[in-house]
Amino acid sequence: MDRIDRFRIFTRVIECSSFTRAADTLGLPRSSVSAAVQDLEGRVGTRLLHRTTRKVSPTQDGAAFYERCQRLIEDVEETESLFRQTTSRPSGKLRVDVPGRVGRLIVAPALSQFLDRYPEIDIDLGLGDRPVDLVEGSVDCVLRVGPLADSGLIARTIGELPLINVASAAYLERHGVPERPTDLDAHWAVNYASPASGRVEQWEWLESGIRRSVPMRARVSVNSAEAYIACCLAGLGLIQIPAYDVRRHLEAGELVEVMPAWRAASMPMTLLYPHRRHLSRRLQLFADWLETLMKAAVQ
Repeated sequence: MDRIDRFRIFTRVIECSSFTRAADTLGLPRSSVSAAVQDLEGRVGTRLLHRTTRKVSPTQDGAAFYERCQRLIEDVEETESLFRQTTSRPSGKLRVDVPGRVGRLIVAPALSQFLDRYPEIDIDLGLGDRPVDLVEGSVDCVLRVGPLADSGLIARTIGELPLINVASAAYLERHGVPERPTDLDAHWAVNYASPASGRVEQWEWLESGIRRSVPMRARVSVNSAEAYIACCLAGLGLIQIPAYDVRRHLEAGELVEVMPAWRAASMPMTLLYPHRRHLSRRLQLFADWLETLMKAAVQ
C-alpha cells in the first residue's frame, strides 16, 4: 500500500465517520483501514482522529491534514489522466475566493453556465473582501481588485475595472452638482477604509494621465462595499465605485454619475494562484471562463 492509498483511506474514514463504513466502500478489511490510519499518524507525528464507539471525527490537526490529502489526491488523479484521451472530461473540486459583491452580482448568477459546461467540476466559492492566504487556506485561486503587494504568487491579469463618481439625487439637490475637482471643497464624501489596513482612501482622479488625489470631508467612514453604497444612497456623500456595482441604482435614478471627465484610474483585476501548484486543467478552464465573464460584466 503506497502513501496515496493511505491518504485515500484516511479521507474516506473522515467522510464516512466510521472505519467500518469506509472499509465497506473501499472493499477492504476493517483491519487494513485501521492500520493505514495508524501508520499515517505515526508518519506525521500527531493524532488525526477522535475515536469513540459510535463515531470517528477528525482532530484539529486531522481536519487540516484532510484538506491537504484531498488536494494531493486530486492532483495525483489529474496527473495520471494527462495522457489519456483528450476527450476525457475535466473533473474535481476548485476552491475559489472572490470579492463579496463581485461574487454576488457577477460570478454566482453566471456560475450555472460553467457548471453545465463542465458537469464533473465542483466549485467551493468563497466571498469576502479581506485578503485570503491561498496556501494556508488551500484555495486554488483568488480574484483580487486593485494594486497587488509582492506575494510570490502566480498572477494573471484578467482586465480593468472602471470606476465612476456618483451621488444620490437627494444629495445633489441639497448640495449642488460638482463639475470638477476644484468643486470638491464644498462637498462631502463617504470615506472608505480598507478592510485589510484600515487606511482611508483619498478621492482620486486622472488629470492629463497623472493620478491626483485629495482628502475629502466626511461624516461617516465604512469598511465594506455594501455600507459604502448604502450610505451614498442615504445622501451622506459622494463615492467612487465600480460602475457595475451601482448599475441598477443608476438605471433607477437613485444615483447619478458626476464629474465623468474626472474619473479615477481603473483598477486591475488579477487572478492569483499558489506558486507551489501546477495549473490544473480545471483551473485553466475556470480562469478562462472567469476572464471572459468579468470583461463582459464590468464594461
